[in-house]
Amino acid sequence: MQILTEIFRDPAVNIHGKTDHRAAVRAVVLRGEDLLMVYSPVNGDYKFPGGGVDRDEDPKDALKREVAEECGMQLIQVLGEIGSIIEYAIPMKAEFDVFKMTSSYYLCEVDTITEEQHLDPYETDLGFQPVWVNIEIAIQTNKTVLDTEAKRPPQWTAREVFMLEYIRTNLL
Repeated sequence: MQILTEIFRDPAVNIHGKTDHRAAVRAVVLRGEDLLMVYSPVNGDYKFPGGGVDRDEDPKDALKREVAEECGMQLIQVLGEIGSIIEYAIPMKAEFDVFKMTSSYYLCEVDTITEEQHLDPYETDLGFQPVWVNIEIAIQTNKTVLDTEAKRPPQWTAREVFMLEYIRTNLL
């Protein structure tokens, strides 16, 4: 999959050192200029449905699982690959020099019938809720979250702003 950009969360991170790598998948579901996003009333931001790919899990199976867990919707089909974003950060595990996450974005179609969400505890704490939101509103909301000095923004917000702007320019 084509790498669209790299994000360095900390300029001091040694990207050539021992790497803790995480692969993630993200669903891009369009309905006109509206997107299916996951909104956090705690953070006040929007993120794409998705998450980590488990060991030996097919990325498309992970995408199906993540959309069901976070949005309570069934993935009907993956329409195509959009691209990947690589993020580098200081690792939480002391035995590594760098944490590297590769988020792969896929254009998807979902069934609009909603079921119960199955959120991880941190997602429940953040109040994750699936919403359809206009792309311009999502971009401006996330940029406001990034610009707010009173609170540190979620690590994913910069990544999601990049992808929202990419979608606006290349898919709409």
